[in-house]
Amino acid sequence: MKDKRPFSDGIDAIFEVVHRLRAPGGCPWDREQTHESLRPYLLEETYELLEAIDAGDDAKMSEELGDLLLQVAMHAEIAAEQGRFDARKVSEAVAAKMVKRHPHVFGDVSVANAEEVLRNWEHQKIQESRKAGNDESVVDRVPSSLPALAWALGLQKRAARVGFDFATSAAAAESVGEEARELAADAGDHDRAFEEMGDLLFAIVSLARSLKVNPEDALRVAGQRFRTRFVAAEAALRREGKSFTDLDEGEKLQLWEKTR
Repeated sequence: MKDKRPFSDGIDAIFEVVHRLRAPGGCPWDREQTHESLRPYLLEETYELLEAIDAGDDAKMSEELGDLLLQVAMHAEIAAEQGRFDARKVSEAVAAKMVKRHPHVFGDVSVANAEEVLRNWEHQKIQESRKAGNDESVVDRVPSSLPALAWALGLQKRAARVGFDFATSAAAAESVGEEARELAADAGDHDRAFEEMGDLLFAIVSLARSLKVNPEDALRVAGQRFRTRFVAAEAALRREGKSFTDLDEGEKLQLWEKTR
């Protein structure tokens, strides 16, 4: 007989549903899942949420947040079945951590601005790590599994919070220029060009950060602009029975300028 019990309202509902799906007699697919098998879904749902945020679509954001919460519920349920931890412990642990790391809200510490909050946060994590006998670097906490652009940004942010940073945006911009010149000088050597290209991209991320521009967002918007112009140019050529291969460099540039 099918289990038709009603589920709780609010945040508990999805955790109860997942518990039933994973229970004996539940869904064969859900019961087979592991932390490892769910990895691609977690990443996919995160990117779908980011896309909804970029679009400013509230309905889609709500849906994708729910899908992301489903992933949290699945991982917590799998761990609970193995006697490791459960959803309650996950929630309580992160709540306790947030209270501890916000003494300016839950204690008597005063802060001047958001930058000071981040510096205090990093200092607390360093102190906690040292008390635990851990010599971990601040940059070791940036997951290397992140996409390269986000990883580079994370490394730089962590380093900046402990004082390792360019003094000004102008200095960061000069670094970009220097790396570009080095790349141009080594363009004929593939191995050197590979290395210098990495240094140039890393410097660009640093400049973006100093200007308080998220490089991932800036690149995504630039890609969207390119896509819009390219589609328009392609459509214009198609109406004339042509393609880009039929144009010389001057004609391509002229067409591109017309589709601004």
